[in-house]
Amino acid sequence: MAPARSTLAFTDEHALLRDNARRFFEAECAPHQHAWEEAGIAPRGIWKRAGELGFLCPRIGEEYGGLGADFLVSVILAEEQARSGAIAPMFSLHNDVVAPYIARYGTETQKRAFLPPMISGAMIGAVAMTEPSGGSDLKAMRTHARRDGTDYVINGQKTFISNGFCANLVVLAAKTDRDSGAKGISLFLVEPDKHTGFRRGRMLEKLGQKGSDTAELFFDDMRVPESALLGGAEGHGFGQLMDRLVEERLFAAIAAIGTIDRAISLTVQYVKDRRAFGQRVLDFQNTRFKLAEAKTEATILRVFLERCIGEFMAGELDASTTAALKYWATEQQCAIVDDCLQLHGGYGYILDYPIARMWTDSRITKIYGGANEIMKDIIGRTL
Repeated sequence: MAPARSTLAFTDEHALLRDNARRFFEAECAPHQHAWEEAGIAPRGIWKRAGELGFLCPRIGEEYGGLGADFLVSVILAEEQARSGAIAPMFSLHNDVVAPYIARYGTETQKRAFLPPMISGAMIGAVAMTEPSGGSDLKAMRTHARRDGTDYVINGQKTFISNGFCANLVVLAAKTDRDSGAKGISLFLVEPDKHTGFRRGRMLEKLGQKGSDTAELFFDDMRVPESALLGGAEGHGFGQLMDRLVEERLFAAIAAIGTIDRAISLTVQYVKDRRAFGQRVLDFQNTRFKLAEAKTEATILRVFLERCIGEFMAGELDASTTAALKYWATEQQCAIVDDCLQLHGGYGYILDYPIARMWTDSRITKIYGGANEIMKDIIGRTL
């Protein structure tokens, strides 16, 4: 089956960027995944290298040191990282989740303080929303910030924070008014190394994606200046979080579909080379049927994804459509990778083979960015 022609307006410059990004991820990230998994974290040097190449926060304007690139540049970077098999570092979280919070909602002073070092790789971003007592129910968060003169005093705990150990900038969600529900949530820009009362807990040992650090964060009477309040106004945090989740879920789907493409490609090559009962594994009807199903699903998902990207670029992508894309792309990622592992036989269970790592790395995708049960609920509300 020939690859479908893209409906998106990719240019020759995009093609050049894709080639450069592919070389970077394949040569400078993918070969080190095992070492980074053992360490539980990617080194800061790779962030600075990505910054040198213009791969960090490329959509940020030139006035802050960025490229002022279009949305398709971020799409290309996310796709090529997924296709290379380089789970770490979590560049898209930094580029497409954290930086847009500051660029969209931050004051001019905040933009000039934080965006240039994020672009260079000197500052690494994380978002702290999830708490031990609840993940998807943001309105029930317990972390709170109390005004004290020109400062805020913050107490609480966050968990499952991606980039939690390497981050030196955290977008922190906290209640500034405990009695106002969602309207009482505000976001703060926290620099961990500058505030007493901030503490990182243990590095969490995960089933997969072990090269990307995940941590618990604790705030014990952590004092931050009022200038740390994102945008300079209280009570806008819940709306800001909801607004950014659309883009976060879109990028979860981009990575999922890129992973599906990689799983199919690796498996096709494996079953062409592997022989059983005097013939190639590809020559068994079951093998061809399984791969035909996977290729068909990948093609359908690609069409849906490109529609959603087009709508996002036009400012028309809604939460329900994004939820449907994220839900189905990640469900199919897990199902197709599992089928591809099965076609590898016993070798598929050996971590020396990429398909085994893809299997362990894929399971979290049905949970992060909002569990797929929440995605179904979002869709169901529109029926």
